[in-house]
Amino acid sequence: MLTSFIVQAASGLALTVYFRPTVVEAFSSVKQLITTVNTGWIVRSVHRWSSGLMFQLLILHVSRVYMTGGYKKPREITWVTGTLLALITLSFGVTGYSLPWDQVAYWACKIVTATPEALDELFPRIGTLLVLKLRAGYSVTQATLTRLYSIHTLVLPLVTLLLLLIHFLLLRKQGISGPM
Repeated sequence: MLTSFIVQAASGLALTVYFRPTVVEAFSSVKQLITTVNTGWIVRSVHRWSSGLMFQLLILHVSRVYMTGGYKKPREITWVTGTLLALITLSFGVTGYSLPWDQVAYWACKIVTATPEALDELFPRIGTLLVLKLRAGYSVTQATLTRLYSIHTLVLPLVTLLLLLIHFLLLRKQGISGPM
């Protein structure tokens, strides 16, 4: 998992050099990266395919930890930090999927950012408020793309590094869960 994260961070950093997060230029900057930048298609492919690999490794890792009882005392906090890291990994996928800003990404962004509205049935107005915050308004616009780009390239990596540090310190202190 850590290796996947490092590959994602390195390739993502390389992508930020050429990516232009505007609704007018996002798709063309990705297209230019793939077609004209020397080895740009490799960098994008590594970033894209290693994200899929990271999700598969996440499923295997969570399954292994669950099977060996890693969520039990005294490792509950380690389990919680791991669960938060899993949610952040999913958030990386959701925010990154919209960045190329092609037709698929636009409509996926529209659907995914509308999902919190389902919370309105349990907690009135909370879901709508979350949608407005995610989209930076009622519609999916330039502000939405900017917000998703900022979350994907700044907020999530910083939170991930903090949680990884806590997770590894807890693992160092308590050890990993052994066989059942």
